[in-house]
Amino acid sequence: MVDRLVMTPATPALRNPGPSWGYGFLLWAERWWPRWFFRPVLMAGTWVGLACMPRQRAHSREYLTLVLGRPPAWTELWRHFYAFADFLMFKLHASRGADVRCTLAPEHRAEFEALARSDRPALFGTFHFGWSDMLGYLLSDWNRPVTVLRTRVGNSDDTRLLGARFDGKVSFLWVNDPANFIFELKDTLQSGTTLALKCDRLDHSARTEVFEFLGARRVFPFTIYHLAVLFDRPVAFCLGLPGTEPDTMRVVASPVYQPDPAASRQANLAAGHAHFQGVLRQLEAELRRQPCLWFNFLPLNPVAPAAPVPAT
Repeated sequence: MVDRLVMTPATPALRNPGPSWGYGFLLWAERWWPRWFFRPVLMAGTWVGLACMPRQRAHSREYLTLVLGRPPAWTELWRHFYAFADFLMFKLHASRGADVRCTLAPEHRAEFEALARSDRPALFGTFHFGWSDMLGYLLSDWNRPVTVLRTRVGNSDDTRLLGARFDGKVSFLWVNDPANFIFELKDTLQSGTTLALKCDRLDHSARTEVFEFLGARRVFPFTIYHLAVLFDRPVAFCLGLPGTEPDTMRVVASPVYQPDPAASRQANLAAGHAHFQGVLRQLEAELRRQPCLWFNFLPLNPVAPAAPVPAT
């Protein structure tokens, strides 16, 4: 069943944009240069990145035009790129051992904490938004071992270093290898391991549904809910936002989705659809407040074709 829920991943040689030495240089500079010198250099480098990445710049412009209701100025495009650079530095700083303090927003805090502190296997979802990339690691603060679904890329020192720091608490399930991925995913779920995954890109999901998002009916992956029903796992989503103090993060949690063993599969999936629509409304509200925290420098989720009008 799992092999019908997850698309066979492709295996191209993937890498992040930028030079091969970029991560190493940023780590060195952040450690040894004073902040008053390093930050202006990072800002200037962001302008270079904006100029040298036309594809990502075009996708940023498309997204910001939609969320702002007008074409963005060049300074707004720069702020979008700089927000991502700033988050990258936060991850690299954390990978060197900086303590990251998490604060849960009061809404849904009690039920999320109850699940996170329990020993029940769960599915935790998030998006390429804000500082959410850190959430899989920070779940280990509740002494909950987590397997994170990731795409292996050739120049991702942040993932390598964070994996080393949280070794023993966080493991990775790489989606690149089609020969092993399906079997490893099935073994991970059947062993009762908690899984953390992002649910905005369509790359590796065979099960999709249509949801209202940013003013249109858009296609999103829906595999997490099929897995929840199949393996009787609760689902919770989290959004990570920068805190007001250095090395702090504010976490906004969703309600917890619980499959009902007494209900039919169709009824459980319908409840999952309603749950995810609520999560996307929560995400869109945050994007309206802080549009530069959307870190998908890719085409927006496709708009679903209009349903045919029945003949009269």
